Amino acid sequence: MNTAVTRHPRLILQPRAQRRLQSGYPWVFSNEVKMDPETKALPPGSLVTVADAGGTLLATAQFNPHTLISARVLAHAPDVAIDAAFIEGKLKTALAMRDRLFARPFYRLVHAEADGLPGLIIDRFGDVFVLQPNTAGMDMLLPLIVDALVRLTAPRAVVVRADTPARGLEGLEQDVRIVHGSLEGDVPVEENGATFFCDLTSGQKTGWFFDQRDNRAFMGKLAKGASAIDLYTHTGGFAMACALGGAKSVTAVDRSAHSLELAAKAAAANKVACTFEKAEVFPFLESAVRAGKTWDVVIADPPAFVKSKKDLKAGLQGYRKLARLSAEITAPGGYLLVASCSHNAPLDEFTAAVARGLEDAKRSGKIIRTAGAGPDHPVHPLLPESAYLKALVFHLN
Repeated sequence: MNTAVTRHPRLILQPRAQRRLQSGYPWVFSNEVKMDPETKALPPGSLVTVADAGGTLLATAQFNPHTLISARVLAHAPDVAIDAAFIEGKLKTALAMRDRLFARPFYRLVHAEADGLPGLIIDRFGDVFVLQPNTAGMDMLLPLIVDALVRLTAPRAVVVRADTPARGLEGLEQDVRIVHGSLEGDVPVEENGATFFCDLTSGQKTGWFFDQRDNRAFMGKLAKGASAIDLYTHTGGFAMACALGGAKSVTAVDRSAHSLELAAKAAAANKVACTFEKAEVFPFLESAVRAGKTWDVVIADPPAFVKSKKDLKAGLQGYRKLARLSAEITAPGGYLLVASCSHNAPLDEFTAAVARGLEDAKRSGKIIRTAGAGPDHPVHPLLPESAYLKALVFHLN
């Protein structure tokens, strides 16, 4: 139970700007704040109590005067102490839910706003944790977070991946460091009965993409007795799922030699055979189309094509082209997955772009699955844009 502190600085809202906050919305935008000199002078990440224009106290939040999302709510109550007990309570709740969902300790432990710690990502790899503090507020709380994590889980190592583009928007420096314990070599991760290997200090994001867990299992079942290709394989997630699902052949494509090395290590550990191709995906697809190559199951899970709203038009064109080329290498009666991890690409517009790509390829079919991330990536009910992952599976004629 948290006790109130004497007083956080007051963040006063503009008239009528309190309505969304009162309904449980977790953000306050800069144009909703009365930006007087005292408010502008608050250091990024400061704890504040948000008040409406009439002085009614509403919430405890972290504030950055330099960002579009200026305040992120930690508690819908005023002057809450954001201390060790508060952080430990949030982590205990997150741990309890994940441990109920998963038999083994490999999952996303904290998913930002939905877990009550806005701007923070924590992924768990057994006894190793990777933290991404993406806001100035979470950066300031990092010592408390690490201490609470150590008390609750006694980890072998805690890695901070403070190297995301989001930190630049918050005025934060880039950094990667081990803040607890030690770590040598690649770290194993278990998923759906398979073993993979991750580079937690220099790999993409936190080193592994837990969000596609359920979609990998689904495609693995479709791959039984089929030829399968995993485009943008990273460390072999979909490829291993297909191979272990009984595919007669599996091809994995990625431009990163290091990622393919980890994927090959996973294939050896799981005692399956895969063909690994180091290539840029679009030229690889264009070459495969010219050669008339086809696969029964095609998986296209690219990095984000729409990194900001201004990239939406170009990004949707990219998804359309990817869908066209991927459909052209999908055998008649085959299955195609096209995914997007771009939260700035709405599901309806992404689906329309993919549909146009299939039309460009002169292919028809039906959607048999529309899915997002697994349950360890919960969505804040008032932030639909936090449901960033979209995966469409087609059965093509």
